[in-house]
Amino acid sequence: MAPSTVICIGMAGSGKTTFMQRLNSHLHSKKTPPYVINLDPAVLKVPFGANIDIRDSVKYKKVMEEYNLGPNGAIVTSLNLFATKIDQVIKLVEKRSDKVKNVIIDTPGQIECFIWSASGSIITEAFASTFPTVIAYIVDTPRNTSPTTFISNMLYACSILYKTKLPMIVVFNKTDVKKADFAKEWMQDFEVFQAALKEDQDLNGEEGTSSGYMSSLVNSMSLMLEEFYSQLDVVGVSAYTGEGFDEFLDAIDNKVEEYNEYYKAERDRILKKKEEDEKKRQAKSLDHLMKDLDIKDKKNKDSDVLSDYEDEEFDDENNGEVLRDEDEPEREYTFPEDRNSEINSKNDADLQARYQAAFEATAKDASSKTLETMAEYIRR
Repeated sequence: MAPSTVICIGMAGSGKTTFMQRLNSHLHSKKTPPYVINLDPAVLKVPFGANIDIRDSVKYKKVMEEYNLGPNGAIVTSLNLFATKIDQVIKLVEKRSDKVKNVIIDTPGQIECFIWSASGSIITEAFASTFPTVIAYIVDTPRNTSPTTFISNMLYACSILYKTKLPMIVVFNKTDVKKADFAKEWMQDFEVFQAALKEDQDLNGEEGTSSGYMSSLVNSMSLMLEEFYSQLDVVGVSAYTGEGFDEFLDAIDNKVEEYNEYYKAERDRILKKKEEDEKKRQAKSLDHLMKDLDIKDKKNKDSDVLSDYEDEEFDDENNGEVLRDEDEPEREYTFPEDRNSEINSKNDADLQARYQAAFEATAKDASSKTLETMAEYIRR
């Protein structure tokens, strides 16, 4: 059975790397050590043992110096360089697929550098096409107590879901500081979120007067996200204490089943459609090429000339027999004097005179070397 792959994505400061460390420790405690991959080239120290580390292949600071890039540009370029070898990474994971149950992947804290870059899409697609893949979106719970901040974070999660087209688990981290019950309630009950929205001082001000536009906007977004919430598994964890990680592993199993039932079938359909479209494109290109080279079926034409070589064999298109020297069709040759009949009767005298004059002038001016060349050409 293929191991499940968990791609951990989260805003900077959401505790994503600490979450990875705790998840790694938790799986080791259950005697099911995961295969760990680090895709953050800018991190100085990784608090967990990584089987594959992007820093072994790409030197972040050298990329900055060599390409004269800033921090985010260097991260994207490092991921681009690493993505060129993603096939080798997949092969390494496949070799261990019979020994590991989970593959966990840490991504850069600059979330847009991974999600919205071409390399991030290539890496995600490579894993999703080979293993059951789940997105774990890490949320900083204490920072999302405000309804406006919460709805903004959920919109970002929604965009990631539709960008990756993979099952998603929303992980509310740091529950040792702030419990995630309020967030779960907001996602399940629209009226509770509306009540919290009215009490939000950041939105309504200290005097409780709503700004109108912002209140209407947040209301509309919360209504839109109700359908999005129904597609998610929501888990509250603490990377510091280890609370909630058993629930998170159960959510992974649930999403793997969902992947196999829905997402894999959809991905197979898309890949099959791409393959069929590619075959049609190739057939169309070949048809255009045949037209350009005039290599179409000419069995209905009367002026077929098979070849200028007498010793070759050809397939008869009418009955599949092989034509040899003795039964080749009789050829018809066109000589210069035969072309005189093609001249229009109204101006044949004028054209004939000009043709004869040009021919005689050419014959007079031709050097002996030119005549020898022409004779040699005719003998061929």
